[in-house]
Amino acid sequence: MATIVTSTRFTDEYQLYEELGKGAFSVVRRCVKKSNGQEFAAKIINTKKLSARDHQKLEREARICRLLKHPNIVRLHESISEEGFHYLVFDLVTGGELFEDIVAREYYSEADASQCISQILESVHHMHQHDIVHRDLKPENLLLASKLKGAAVKLADFGLAIEVQGDEQAWFGFAGTPGYLSPEVLRKDPYGKPVDIWACGVVLYILLVGYPPFWDEDQHKLYQQIKAGAYDFPSPEWDTVTPEAKNLINQMLTINPAKRITAEQALKHPWVCQRSTVASMMHRQETVECLRKFNARRKLKGAILTTMLVSRNFSACKSLLNKKSDGGVKKRKSSSSVCLMGSTESCNTTEEEDMKGRKVSACGSSADSAMVSQCSATEEQPLAQPPHCPPTSRKQEIIKITEQLIEAINNGDFEAYTRICDPGLTSFEPEALGNLVEGMDFHKFYFDNLLSKNSKPVHTTILNPHVHLIGEDAACIAYIRLTQYIDSQGRPRSCQSEETRVWHRRDTKWLNVHFHCSGAPATPLQ
Repeated sequence: MATIVTSTRFTDEYQLYEELGKGAFSVVRRCVKKSNGQEFAAKIINTKKLSARDHQKLEREARICRLLKHPNIVRLHESISEEGFHYLVFDLVTGGELFEDIVAREYYSEADASQCISQILESVHHMHQHDIVHRDLKPENLLLASKLKGAAVKLADFGLAIEVQGDEQAWFGFAGTPGYLSPEVLRKDPYGKPVDIWACGVVLYILLVGYPPFWDEDQHKLYQQIKAGAYDFPSPEWDTVTPEAKNLINQMLTINPAKRITAEQALKHPWVCQRSTVASMMHRQETVECLRKFNARRKLKGAILTTMLVSRNFSACKSLLNKKSDGGVKKRKSSSSVCLMGSTESCNTTEEEDMKGRKVSACGSSADSAMVSQCSATEEQPLAQPPHCPPTSRKQEIIKITEQLIEAINNGDFEAYTRICDPGLTSFEPEALGNLVEGMDFHKFYFDNLLSKNSKPVHTTILNPHVHLIGEDAACIAYIRLTQYIDSQGRPRSCQSEETRVWHRRDTKWLNVHFHCSGAPATPLQ
């Protein structure tokens, strides 16, 4: 690649606005082109912190993204280098994740799943026509162009994408996300374009029933399932899926990559191109419910990684690495991080190109979608250990402090709320329209203008709390929050949301450092 002349072109032509997400060496911010007011997402990479290999990867990502111009792919508009920073200017994608949108719909059918996979296959077909293999096709990288009904599905994050020669099969390194890896990658055989089709098969399976075809908390067992192609279509949920849909999945999840269906062939499959007459129109409520739980598990694992980023509590990282030493994660001198579990809904992306170590970047979502979090396991001095507390007792502590926090919300007591929360609290919640919120100002607005003025009684129950302890000083709780309240006409109402909260203990005091809320807004808007 030709040497890029350093300039101030980005600063001259674009105005930067709020942060949308961040990674270990990059931040994504909304930007506006000064000449016409058009909005974009700028991925800003701090090149001073990059190794020579990282520079090569950045150049590769930019080169690949420049090649791809398709309505179902997040488009790169410009790649600009300035002193110390490189700017990748992408489409501003505002619709959030496809899977999150599905669970918010009132109606979702097999035909809708067909429409989704059709757009995904269109993006893959375009990539493969240009001899590009994505290698990390998964729910986190499937976004919607906008919040409008019928918005286009967009494939994002080409950080692991590679250039190939036609239908060449070669060993390009171990890369991808555990549950979406193909058998040939796990066998460390030569591979190529068919790996993306395998991942499409996993995604389609989830789109139809809300859970993955391959799943195990033990990564070794998960990989054995994948290599054997050990999936099925259990009753009763698969009984209502048409034979044509199952046939397409079978052709995508064919162990032999040479016999696996191609993107071009899949687009011509009757279930895809004749969906109005072949795919069922029946509403799949059970799929939506299962998908909601699937999303919550994915976000929970992302939240655990986020707390490691926010708190810099790397002793927790080390604890996890020790516990999962047989889970396929190795440390490298220059970088690397954490793999929590080997299950399909894990969002951990792995790349091991030199075969001496494995680089695992832990991400909540695609960098191109402006939602990235990474945990860098740098060496630090050992942290002072708190007095040992039995796990059961600590789990009860987490449940109790969570109840206290919700009580502060119900009472509109912002002072009590701030005592329990870290000042740098981060969150994903419906009120923020899918954006990552940092700090207390966003929440203070609701306390000042709604909660403190709400004199009607509110009662909240925490259902099915599950606490995950992360070392001695961090924990994550997932639960369903059921809220009962009186509406403006004096009628009793109820609403519920799925929530995860990440807690970190500092000086014996637990603080909420991150939370994620799915479903209805947590506070009834009365």
